Amino acid sequence: MFKGCFTALVTPFQNGRVDEIVFREQISRQIDAGITGVIPCGTTGESATMAPEEQLQVIELCIKTVAGRVPVIAGTGANDTKKTIDMTLKVQKLGANAALIVTPYYNKPTAEGLYQHYKAIHDATDLPIILYNVPGRTGINMMPETIGRLAELPRIVAIKDATSDIMRPIKIRQAVKDKNFTILSGEDASIVAFLAHGGDGCVSVTSNLVPHLCAQLYKAWTEKDWETIESLRDKMALLHEAMFVETSPSPVKYALSLLGIGNPSVRLPLVEISDNSKEVVRAAMKAAELFN
Repeated sequence: MFKGCFTALVTPFQNGRVDEIVFREQISRQIDAGITGVIPCGTTGESATMAPEEQLQVIELCIKTVAGRVPVIAGTGANDTKKTIDMTLKVQKLGANAALIVTPYYNKPTAEGLYQHYKAIHDATDLPIILYNVPGRTGINMMPETIGRLAELPRIVAIKDATSDIMRPIKIRQAVKDKNFTILSGEDASIVAFLAHGGDGCVSVTSNLVPHLCAQLYKAWTEKDWETIESLRDKMALLHEAMFVETSPSPVKYALSLLGIGNPSVRLPLVEISDNSKEVVRAAMKAAELFN
């Protein structure tokens, strides 16, 4: 269920509030392009700057717009176990298909603390749980041994790994006994190498912009169409880099605005990208033939 290319959705804002019209249009655009599933309120969705009721608003709107066409994996993680349980229970009632739960940032728990955090969430809820390891954002790196322990819990079914370490799929496979455990890349630029080392797909930022290309790349992988894989890999290479020329999601929001989708606004402490970075994004979009 969780193999493929999933889009970590941006949350469009208008005058500081969620732009529901653009958000619904973006979701439908993703589904029409063949994306496997969507993820509201992850890092890319700026969930860290949302009030809980606003986060639930976005997730509920996503679930209603998707209407069962693809899986909805709701971002519910926080650095407080009780808050994470509460949010996960609420999105469970809304009808989410799974929860994406980031490692608890700032607290810097030990390996045992990480295990007990996720176990408590697992035991208190009924949703499938996707672990989210992103040390560049959280200051903590979940080791394969801890992932292996957590994978023994029946509803911890996958991990999104955003370490940029293409050896991680191999190390995780060695640590996890369950062959059905899903390993997703959280780094667009290394997706082909990640798949080649035993990964099962990607949670993508770039697919906000080019969902058709990202979906085609994963489809080509499943069909062992090496020529198409190489072509799409090279076509999107600069685009992947440009989406992180500054802190995400500022670059991808600017890129979307160039296609007439929403506007570049992000919430403080993030800001819109600099003029120099805008040139990098525009050049990458031209290289990917998104405009002349």
